[in-house]
Amino acid sequence: MTPAGSVRTAPVRAGAASRGRARLRGTPRRLLVGALGVLALALLWELYIFLAPADGVIVGGVTVLPRASEMAMPHLWVMLERILEPVTGSASAVSMLQAVLEASLFTLGISAVGWIVGVTVGLALALLMQRFKLAESAILPWVILSQTVPLIALAPLVRRWGAQLEFGAFTWENWMSVALIASYLAFFPVSIGALKGLGSPDANHVDLMHCYAVGWWKTLWRLRLPASVGFLLPALRLAAASAVIGSVVAEVSIGLRGGIGRLIVEYAGAAGSDPGKPWAPIFGSILVGLVAAGFVGLISLFLRRFRRGEVAA
Repeated sequence: MTPAGSVRTAPVRAGAASRGRARLRGTPRRLLVGALGVLALALLWELYIFLAPADGVIVGGVTVLPRASEMAMPHLWVMLERILEPVTGSASAVSMLQAVLEASLFTLGISAVGWIVGVTVGLALALLMQRFKLAESAILPWVILSQTVPLIALAPLVRRWGAQLEFGAFTWENWMSVALIASYLAFFPVSIGALKGLGSPDANHVDLMHCYAVGWWKTLWRLRLPASVGFLLPALRLAAASAVIGSVVAEVSIGLRGGIGRLIVEYAGAAGSDPGKPWAPIFGSILVGLVAAGFVGLISLFLRRFRRGEVAA
């Protein structure tokens, strides 16, 4: 005879497997939609250059739409051609593509450190707030308030505070200040998303755990963490994007060389004579963001069996 447990779990496993196959079948369509979105944006850019006046759209003496001159909005092929050329006219100058890729890798590494630290801190705060309601009442307002501090003002302070730290032979490097700023932005969505996810299990399921005299840690591992995956994955994506933004802004604020943020500032000065040059590091920052979001997408593949509440489009 077939065990009763296997009879009950078979439909659940079959449903999870069918949902997983549906997601895999929908992946090419999502990629196609994303590619069409990029193509539409490129066409919109070129259409605006063709139709809009060179001085922009001015209403009542106020410029409501940007200028469409070749210096302000270069054509896409001008940007792409400039990326493949050397950075300067010097014979020893490296190509723009190589310089942007090296800066992007530098920023990506710092963003990854900031993301890991931010996710760790965010999860720890979420666990603390879920375990103790008093801690939630005391910490949650400060977590929200922390995101109102402007990074432009905070980054130089973090650099100065870090330079004053002395732990034996340990030396605080400038990139650590940037990573700290990145983690400062990354921890917020993780803490909020994880807190929401940890409290998402149905009250009946929680009461069942209490009836079985299951402790808090086992309830966390068996019930709350699996239930929080649907809330945590979007938070991790947002944290990855926030870490990249924090890294770029902090590099600009403290003047850290080697990253994509500093490259944006350096190349912006050539906009008057070389309109395609400032856009190369901007594309590099977009690439860093896409790589960060793609990494979180890989994590979601390993956790897809816990995403039971999602329905494939």
